[in-house]
Amino acid sequence: MNRRLFLSSVAMLTVTATSPSFARSLSGSLPWAPMASDPPMQVLPGGWQFFTPQEAALVEAIVDRIIPADDLSIGGKEAGCAVYIDRQLTGAFGTSSRLYTQGPFLPALPTQGYQGEANPAQRYRTGLAAIDSFLKQRDGKSFAELQPTEQDAFLTAMEAGKVELPNGVKSSGFFGLLLQNTMEGFFADPVYGGNKDMVSWRMLGFPGARYDYRDHVSKHNQPYPQPPVSIEGRPEWLRKGA
Repeated sequence: MNRRLFLSSVAMLTVTATSPSFARSLSGSLPWAPMASDPPMQVLPGGWQFFTPQEAALVEAIVDRIIPADDLSIGGKEAGCAVYIDRQLTGAFGTSSRLYTQGPFLPALPTQGYQGEANPAQRYRTGLAAIDSFLKQRDGKSFAELQPTEQDAFLTAMEAGKVELPNGVKSSGFFGLLLQNTMEGFFADPVYGGNKDMVSWRMLGFPGARYDYRDHVSKHNQPYPQPPVSIEGRPEWLRKGA
């Protein structure tokens, strides 16, 4: 370290040490409200905010085949996966407002994910229309009107990139988006509209957003005895008058 840098450092330290203190004593209440910085908004069912009724019927049918109801859990539709996707498409995810979206737009490597110009809202609008158009031309039916085995065969072909959708929609890429968002809706916190009654968490034994479960961390291969908790907490935990 040279002499000039050393003297500058000492001067800065002196200024910092002699700066007035802004510490204060608090009593009675905290100077902030819980979740006041950027709280998630509770998604309420009822009505579609992005999807048209026709698009919503298509998405509900798709998520119900990606996650069909069985003896372990309810299906994707009942779990609210389509509602989750609908609400996400109306926010920052749908518009890519928190991402860099300027060009150049070049072909991506398989490890890079989607690198195109269209945002998720645009991809859904174009992709759903392409699926509907393709099936009506091929089968004279919508996706929801197909038999479950036919729906599965079509989605499998999409995943493999063997369906040539109109309007330049890459079937494998759009299926990947549908699959990712469906899984998010099924496993994300219920505050975002999916995972109804924390069905997936109960199925897995996931504790959710509990404050503290250190007593159980070392208890391997033992079911967690408490029910899961959402970001919103449990009703009995809320402060009265809050």
